[in-house]
Amino acid sequence: MSAVLESLPVQLAGPLDITPLAVRIGAEVRGLRLSGDLDAQTVAQLRAALLRHRVLFFKGQQHLDDASHQAFGRLWGEIEAHPTVPAPDGTRFLELDSRHGGRADSWHTDVTFKAAPPKACILRAVVLPPHGGDTVWANTVAAYEGLPAPLKALADELWAVHGNDYDYADPRQQTTASAAEIAGRAAYRATFRRTVIEAEHPVVHVHPETGERALLLGHFAKRLNLLRQQESSALLELLHQRIVALENTVRWRWSEGDVAIWDNRATQHYAINDYGDQHRVVRRVTVTGEHTTAIDGRRSIDRTAVSV
Repeated sequence: MSAVLESLPVQLAGPLDITPLAVRIGAEVRGLRLSGDLDAQTVAQLRAALLRHRVLFFKGQQHLDDASHQAFGRLWGEIEAHPTVPAPDGTRFLELDSRHGGRADSWHTDVTFKAAPPKACILRAVVLPPHGGDTVWANTVAAYEGLPAPLKALADELWAVHGNDYDYADPRQQTTASAAEIAGRAAYRATFRRTVIEAEHPVVHVHPETGERALLLGHFAKRLNLLRQQESSALLELLHQRIVALENTVRWRWSEGDVAIWDNRATQHYAINDYGDQHRVVRRVTVTGEHTTAIDGRRSIDRTAVSV
């Protein structure tokens, strides 16, 4: 754990029951009924816990509907719709419906193709398959802190271009996918990338609240600036493997009524696609973030969106 977070209390004074799930990432908050009416002290406790544990899980939240889910999200800041995927009527959600290609089965930090990626995301299970469909999160601060000094020095200098036009259709996955899944993925991919959006981010950015350094990569990172494609691909894979080392991860098995919230500035995540044609629907509230900042103070760059 970083020196910055060692100074934070595990739990502030108050009623919250916070149980860590692993040393590096993940905690369950028990006995709290989520809503948009939580008092300021409880919200402050949750914010501190999220900075410490990176992702928080809440069971027994079946009472949440679309309105109260969004109201809870607004306690964390302004909420925003996805820039290309239409939200369900009357909401600002990103809905991932497995029957329509919504299977986020690739390691990513959300919406890094924007110069100001989300600050936090709040995911609610709506329809769950009888088995499978777990989600895994990785701690990108721990990944950076675990790099040997020569790799840290290299990563500190690198910038990457992120875009929403990454290659969704991994041929290795298509060999076992049904015709309906393949068609759904193709349709979702077309919607997701109907407007190409790009941003340049430092590979190592400074967390705006804790001052920690974290790796900012994931599947939206298309290439590293100033490097040949082969060099870029090799370095991206090397750093990716550091991020997703099992010691940096926590896995959540969803149950009805579960909610997860994660610090998008310090994590990546992966929705495991191991439930075949069974139905899975989750809805995500996205909390608006800010431009990323490199260790030398330079800010992320918004590249011009190009219609396709």
